[in-house]
Amino acid sequence: MGDQSGFTYRTTGSIFLQPVSNFVGIPLEQVNFLGCQVFALAAAFWFRLYLSPQHASTVVRHAIVTLLGISFLIFCFGWYSVHIFILVFACYWIMLKSSIHNIHRPLMIIAQKTTCLAFQLHDGMSRKADDLTAEQRRLAVRSKPSLLEYLSYHLNFLSVLVGPCSNYKDYMEFIAGRHIQSKLKESGYSGPEPSPVGAVIHKLLICAICLFLFMTVTKTFPITYNTDVEFISHASFLTRLAYSFFSIQAARPKFYFAWTFADAINNAAGYGLRTVDRNGQASWDLVSNLNIWDIETATSFKMFIDNWNIQTGLWLKRVCYDRAPRYRTALTFVLSALWHGVYPGYYFTFLTAIPITFAARTVRKSFRQHFLSSAVMQFSYDVLTWLATQLAICYTVMPFLLLAVEPTMQYYRSMYFHFHIMSVLAAVILPLKSTHPYQANHSNNNLQGK
Repeated sequence: MGDQSGFTYRTTGSIFLQPVSNFVGIPLEQVNFLGCQVFALAAAFWFRLYLSPQHASTVVRHAIVTLLGISFLIFCFGWYSVHIFILVFACYWIMLKSSIHNIHRPLMIIAQKTTCLAFQLHDGMSRKADDLTAEQRRLAVRSKPSLLEYLSYHLNFLSVLVGPCSNYKDYMEFIAGRHIQSKLKESGYSGPEPSPVGAVIHKLLICAICLFLFMTVTKTFPITYNTDVEFISHASFLTRLAYSFFSIQAARPKFYFAWTFADAINNAAGYGLRTVDRNGQASWDLVSNLNIWDIETATSFKMFIDNWNIQTGLWLKRVCYDRAPRYRTALTFVLSALWHGVYPGYYFTFLTAIPITFAARTVRKSFRQHFLSSAVMQFSYDVLTWLATQLAICYTVMPFLLLAVEPTMQYYRSMYFHFHIMSVLAAVILPLKSTHPYQANHSNNNLQGK
């Protein structure tokens, strides 16, 4: 109980839920976060049912989501939330005063929503349509938002605590009541509007399972045990490798819970419809942040990344990968590390991901065609690549969870830097094997013949 009482002094937010924190043995800041998210879920249903565009103006809807979002920030972070408010207001002032040709530069001061909006404003007001990609033209913003619209987009209660980051135009359509009709028109569906209740219930069931796993399995496999001196000294390499695998698997449910709950909150408010098929089956995953099945069954490094923290991946693609003149993959990983924060473990993770990504591409290009001759061979390839992918992810993200330099180096030394070494060798040796003079000339002749 002595440790739990200390939770009060490690948060600047409200202590109203301190008795709950003491009872369940969870830090107060986590209890505050969960309490706000549960309240947000109920508020989202209320918002959709009683503050729909038929019952309230866009000004009222903007104001309500903003005030609730500000309340959540103050409840969770107390006076620390002033930092967020200063950044948001400062960036809005910069947006109003800056030349539109330079608007994408100063707004880089804060992440995701601000930079996303900044580039979309730059695309819509400063660049020629012919210079934009199809996606950039679709998302381009043609006029500066009002202060209320800006605050609503940044501070709305649906995403203020844990995201996700959605596009400004999609969010404005949602507030104006055009979101669902727009998606139905894109889908070519003329039936009744789909209800999000089924999707919300499904996601809440997933949250319940993830919360149970977090309270049981996650605590059984602590990440820090990977760097325990006695464990490293006495356990074999295969044992250490197996524990690394299971501890990383056990660490995922808390991320699954947080992102899936946030997705459910948005859906409960009527936001997040992506498409409706010809049978009327709706997909409420426009702002989803993960695909758990594709993560757990990923057979490539890219497949895992594409389905993990999806909205952040799309943000990185839109503000960095699609705009960088060269070294796009490396620069995107570096930006991701910078965005996450200052802990050294973040930089170890994303810098390690660069050679592993290139090596994975090279290995796939060199070997995949040899496993396509039969279903058995394809299945064998899938099993091998699944195992390799999951082990590579464990090796790559371990520093992200360990955070500091010393435990990260201790872990990598215990693993003999094996993925670093294999990645460099694969990236260097395999391209040399594939550039045999005869093969190169033969390939070029085939291309020219076509």
